[in-house]
Amino acid sequence: MTEREALPSGGKAAYITEEVRRRIIEKEWRQGERIPDEAELAAEFGVARATVNKALQMLAEEGLLDRRRRAGTRVAVNPVRKASFSIPIVREQVEAAGMSYSHRLISQSRSPLPERHAARLGLPAGEVLIHQRAVHYGDRRPFQLEDRWINPRAVPGIETVDFHHMNANEWLVRNAPYLRAELNFSACSAGVRDARLLETKPEQALLILNRTTWNDSGPITTVRLAFHPGYVMTATT
Repeated sequence: MTEREALPSGGKAAYITEEVRRRIIEKEWRQGERIPDEAELAAEFGVARATVNKALQMLAEEGLLDRRRRAGTRVAVNPVRKASFSIPIVREQVEAAGMSYSHRLISQSRSPLPERHAARLGLPAGEVLIHQRAVHYGDRRPFQLEDRWINPRAVPGIETVDFHHMNANEWLVRNAPYLRAELNFSACSAGVRDARLLETKPEQALLILNRTTWNDSGPITTVRLAFHPGYVMTATT
């Protein structure tokens, strides 16, 4: 039986994921060792390279593989299984709460990257990125305020998107898959601008989420999300 015949219908990426995981666990591929490239694996399993890429990306997100552009894919050294999460689409959150969704792009410009964001992204301060501010609404009331920096070199074609009609959150989730992400939560008092855009009082306590994502081409975006007072965040496994 050939590899192509052996693969279960509809689950090719899942099969490859399990087989690669087995080879790592059973030390056929050892820590730090470079594994065959996507073209070789595609030929071995009789699938398209995109299917192999999907399988390896899942294992990278688990922490079993270390994928680097131009350096290939290696078995992670001392792999630690990573917590995984999916980035929510704000429109779907609003609609799931029974509200009508809308959004407003407050501003968009090509701007030099401030030092504090450069450190988070791993880019030189002053590099020119796309800077956006936008508000998401539920039943015309502010739901979430975002202040976002986007690296166009990691997302080809993004500069042609009209973000007045499609919000950046949803467009990036659907068009810019990430390999890894970092996020942290904090609380702060609303400044004058945040209070005005969220239609709340200055000094009101706000929940803040900072989230940064990367793909093979480097950092994709870093965004500061400020939630309207009363927002409740739920966790899923």
